[in-house]
Amino acid sequence: MKFQNTIQRKKSLQNKLSLGSILIALGVVYGDIGTSPMYTMSSLIRGNNGLQHISTDFLLGSISLIFWTLTLVTTIKYVLIALRADNNGEGGIFALYTLVRRKAKWLIIPAMIGGATFLADGMMTPAVTVTTSIEGLKGVQIFHHTPITNQQTVILTTIIILSCLFFIQRFGTEAIGKAFGPIMLVWFTCLALTGLYRLAGDWSFLRALNPYYAVKILISPENKNGLFILGSIFLATTGAEALYSDMGHVGRNNIYGSWPYVKICLLINYLGQGVWINQIKDQAGYQKMANMNPFFAMVPEQYRLAMTFLATLAAIIASQALISGSFTLVSEATKLKILPRLRTNYPTNFKGQLYIPTINNIIWIICSFIVLYFQTSAKMSAAYGLEITITMLMTTLLLNAWLSTTHLNRWLSRLIIAFFLALESIFLITNSVKFVHGGYITLGIALLLIVVMIIWRYGALLKNDNTFHRDYVSLLAYKNQLRELSQDESLPIYTTNLVYLTKVKDGYKIKKDILYSILDKRPKRAQVYWFVTVNVTDKPYTTSYSVETYGTDYMVNVQLYLGFRMEQKVNFFLRQIVNEMMIQKELPRQPQRYTTIPDRSVGDFSFVLIKEVLSPDTQLNSWKKNLIQSRLWLQKYTVTPTTWYGLSYSDVVVEYVPLILGQIRSDRLQLIQREPKVNIDADKLNSDDDLDDDD
Repeated sequence: MKFQNTIQRKKSLQNKLSLGSILIALGVVYGDIGTSPMYTMSSLIRGNNGLQHISTDFLLGSISLIFWTLTLVTTIKYVLIALRADNNGEGGIFALYTLVRRKAKWLIIPAMIGGATFLADGMMTPAVTVTTSIEGLKGVQIFHHTPITNQQTVILTTIIILSCLFFIQRFGTEAIGKAFGPIMLVWFTCLALTGLYRLAGDWSFLRALNPYYAVKILISPENKNGLFILGSIFLATTGAEALYSDMGHVGRNNIYGSWPYVKICLLINYLGQGVWINQIKDQAGYQKMANMNPFFAMVPEQYRLAMTFLATLAAIIASQALISGSFTLVSEATKLKILPRLRTNYPTNFKGQLYIPTINNIIWIICSFIVLYFQTSAKMSAAYGLEITITMLMTTLLLNAWLSTTHLNRWLSRLIIAFFLALESIFLITNSVKFVHGGYITLGIALLLIVVMIIWRYGALLKNDNTFHRDYVSLLAYKNQLRELSQDESLPIYTTNLVYLTKVKDGYKIKKDILYSILDKRPKRAQVYWFVTVNVTDKPYTTSYSVETYGTDYMVNVQLYLGFRMEQKVNFFLRQIVNEMMIQKELPRQPQRYTTIPDRSVGDFSFVLIKEVLSPDTQLNSWKKNLIQSRLWLQKYTVTPTTWYGLSYSDVVVEYVPLILGQIRSDRLQLIQREPKVNIDADKLNSDDDLDDDD
């Protein structure tokens, strides 16, 4: 019997295209890519050794490269291709992985690498965007007072803003989230207006849309970095992966409807910056300015304060999107058993709004460290973008597997994938120089995350490997014993419903430890014995189950099927199942003599959790043993199964059993046969020659 969708969870934002949904999409999806104009052109100028080495052809070529990068990577790969690879409306690298994981087991590798690098590089987004926006206030008078006078003040202000942002996560951001859309609409509109204001001074810069200038600058001597200029160009599209990950919050059609406006606003701003830089590049005053940022400098002075304030709001929104996205990504990885279980809170009724304290604190500490370590946005942007290129490459590998499941021509799909693999490999090579400029920090974080994923994922596979010493027994073989125990009135009733969370193999085989707990450790008499398995499905919002009673009314095998975005509230779901089975006459009613609930028909529940402890008898090589020990160590610092499965207010008993893997060595004692007694001459006992000091 299957019961589909026991809990109807509405999506917060439907996929239906509407002006309201487009407005929300502007606030949710485009924070990262929408703030890139604040530092991309500035990075290009620094990378080419300052304004004195900037030419018109260099500016045209740079803007052309930005335009075609946004077109090829963001528009074609992500908007037109990746958004089609949705899992019931959900996007992102883990949602993509769930679509293709049955194609090949090795696809878990790009999924883990892509998820780790996306999280690691994204941790720099709040630091670089907020720092850049606060730097725009340096030297600006506010009511005849200059609050930001030096870089130390910038750092302090940035850390205060970031700390406040991470602090409010525990309360939920539903209220302020409603303002994100209108703010970002104003932001993109102002990007276009300021860019258009400067572009009007030289409309000829529109020729930068010609790909000829993009190719020309790559080989031009006016480009001091050659192909490595792409490291700075890539900053313009770092938010493309986040765009795909956030699809589930706003719907594909609303991204289709909003992206053209966003792209046009971004492009006009880049063109305006190019025109303004071309007009002032030969002025000594600007050439002598340290860390001159054309994004703020090109804004007319009377509007600069307002634009800087708006940029700060946009930076906070971009940071909020990164934080929320990190929570979602970690939650998905946890449900897929790629990352350890972490305590998760749901601070509001807003769907998708979750809060993971451990992740929040880690990102806050790392962001603060990045601000203190790099000191300036210029140094941060020099290290920004390395890991996200790896994420894009991993997404392309998974898209290759997905395209093979579509009706697209095989050779065309291979050509598409080959093109993006080549393009992103070039970006990876050109971004590799960022490693020595600070990229080693985020790369180190990514590697640490990958190590944790490997320990958690493959430690579990190794622990449950059937080739090792694992005793599985048939429930059917113990069917009579369980019936007799259930009816044995000489034993006190342990509980009405005794529940074990365990994996039932082939429909009836379970670990022997479970039956040992019921029958041997202390006979546990119950009316019904439940064996519950939680299966995480590829679809995000599945809530269904199946049951098998083996022709009895005292043994129930429950298979719960929950989507990878669903909260695993076993106690809540199990009570629904009991009531449903009683209605179907599959279980007898369980009336309670003493109860505060009138006409109560469901008895009490007790949950027994079996916790394994690695036994000294384990005979594995050191690598495998250390892997399992590391996983068991991680378990100490993760959420307990009691909390994870929603059993915090239930009757839960934890029993410890030894985990013995590999060949078990024989430690049986052997009986030593005594020698027969003999008569010994007393005279010989007094002989010095027969005395032995060892005796």
